[in-house]
Amino acid sequence: MNLKYIPDKTGRFRLRPHYPPEVLDHECEEIITTFMREVCGEVDFPIPTDVITKLIERDTQYLDLYADLSKEEGANVEGVTDFQPGFKPIVRVASVLSEGDNRSHRLRTTLTHEYGHVKFHDYLYQEGDPSHSLFPDAFERKPAKCKRENMLDAPISDWMEWQAGYVCGSILMPVSYVKKAVGDFIIENNASGVSGEASKEGMILIATIAEVFDVSPEAARVRLLKLKHLIPGKTPTRLY
Repeated sequence: MNLKYIPDKTGRFRLRPHYPPEVLDHECEEIITTFMREVCGEVDFPIPTDVITKLIERDTQYLDLYADLSKEEGANVEGVTDFQPGFKPIVRVASVLSEGDNRSHRLRTTLTHEYGHVKFHDYLYQEGDPSHSLFPDAFERKPAKCKRENMLDAPISDWMEWQAGYVCGSILMPVSYVKKAVGDFIIENNASGVSGEASKEGMILIATIAEVFDVSPEAARVRLLKLKHLIPGKTPTRLY
């Protein structure tokens, strides 16, 4: 993967990696489908949550699903990735997300969000990386503290959180599988085109994608908007 580096306006680093959405979609679909074939023998959706945890455990030093983040990291922090130069990162997830079925969607989005940091950001913190001179602040070992409101759709100005949020959607709802699900929906419902997110057709599509991939309606809505299978507002646009 040929990376482009651009100035980091957040001040974390002097330069930071720029991942176009299509690159993240390609990489994430390859990661999760390859892993599912290895672990499950096939690719099927929704992805079981234990498959997601196994993926994170493979690429981290340790995954803590029962961390008391409210005391350690502050209110509304639901996931933390601790970067460790010379070692794999540690991922900590708020214990409340594993303690009830009503939080299963938040657990799945938090896990995949943190995996975005593990897979796409950890190399910035590793000693001996040939590009580490670009990132003089990396060795302060600042963790990625991820709050509930930024798990799915952080402001693009906060590039690490935005990228991790995009990875969250790309892992749980891989691009080609979403495209097929949307195509099936259009045929089965004789849909008129790309629906507005608040239209009746759009809301049914959101509910359909949420069920197929076992995600919250909000996660499905954000993913469909990012992939332009939905548009803001109510009016359908005839694009098919």
